[in-house]
Amino acid sequence: MRFAVLFTDPPSMNAVREQHGQAHLQFLQAHADEILIAGGLRDEPGGAFTGGLWVVEAASMERVQALLALDPYFQYGERQYQIKVWGKAFADKQVLL
Repeated sequence: MRFAVLFTDPPSMNAVREQHGQAHLQFLQAHADEILIAGGLRDEPGGAFTGGLWVVEAASMERVQALLALDPYFQYGERQYQIKVWGKAFADKQVLL
């Protein structure tokens, strides 16, 4: 199953990003077989991060929640998130490199 996880971060997350950014990137790399796409979101180009987005391929929503609990950003920050089941339009079109 494919899921989209949308994160909303309070301004205090910027300090967490600075302190734990490398550990977060290592976590994403270690789970790249399940977290297919990940990245920060901003309200404007060059602005502060206000959240993030993951596209996850996992067996269940419980597995997605388990991944969240392992992420250093989630462990040290106050992130809010939504998990949605994602059905990709254009099934024959590859969007991941």
